[in-house]
Amino acid sequence: MSGKKRASPGTDVEKNPLANVELNNEDAKKLQDIQKDVQRVELVIERLAMDKLTPVYEKRRAVAKSIEKFWPVALMNNSMISFHAQHTIDQLALSYLEDLWIVRDPKEPRCYTIEFFFKANPYFTDSVLKKEYKYVPPPAASDDNPDPDGITDSMLEFSWARDVQPSATPIHWKDPENALTKLHPRVAEVDGDDDDMPAEAGSFFNFFEVADDPFEIGAQIANEIFSEATDYFMGNIAGDELDSEEEDSEDDDDDAEEIDLEKPRAKKQKKE
Repeated sequence: MSGKKRASPGTDVEKNPLANVELNNEDAKKLQDIQKDVQRVELVIERLAMDKLTPVYEKRRAVAKSIEKFWPVALMNNSMISFHAQHTIDQLALSYLEDLWIVRDPKEPRCYTIEFFFKANPYFTDSVLKKEYKYVPPPAASDDNPDPDGITDSMLEFSWARDVQPSATPIHWKDPENALTKLHPRVAEVDGDDDDMPAEAGSFFNFFEVADDPFEIGAQIANEIFSEATDYFMGNIAGDELDSEEEDSEDDDDDAEEIDLEKPRAKKQKKE
């Protein structure tokens, strides 16, 4: 049986009707200006939210201090922190953490200082370990004129890589045998570039003693864990629970004292 082959639907129509859309310079400028307006509003909302949340965090701070190992448990229920604190001796040192606070830069709240407060412990003499992410204004910022909400053009051009300088804090170890950053140093990639990730992260406390933060631990603590600390403590963050298989396979510091930084168990109520 012979016959003509039927044409596919739409063959007489341009294949991609959106391929030749053009944007003139005037419209492009209007869109860019509107996007800057969006950024300004977002920054204002972000700053207002921080102002409103600070007293709430202060209230939580008082309650958290009365709960045994609140912050160690909250931190270890975050997958990134549990990976970097996988050595048992790291967890032992972190178990003395009794308070954690974030101090925002009043001029640039996207920059901050992370403060870990420790009770007396056998590892180091410091009662507070800090890591600052210092705001370094670009040269153009000196000519900025803030709008009525205090937002400047340089704030809209904020770049974490360019405008932020992380700090290093030396830790005063009591015993060289328990100097965690010496026992488990951060190891650079062999023959790697400066931008390469370390071959080994080493101890969690390298976060304080090494200025560079290639794993973005600081951002995870300041922007995720701190704000959601209660849910992390209770183990309510979906997809961020500790991997029990990784815990079972960890054989470092086998002779060290065992600690429990798992999700807290709710106490059973007595029956009336």
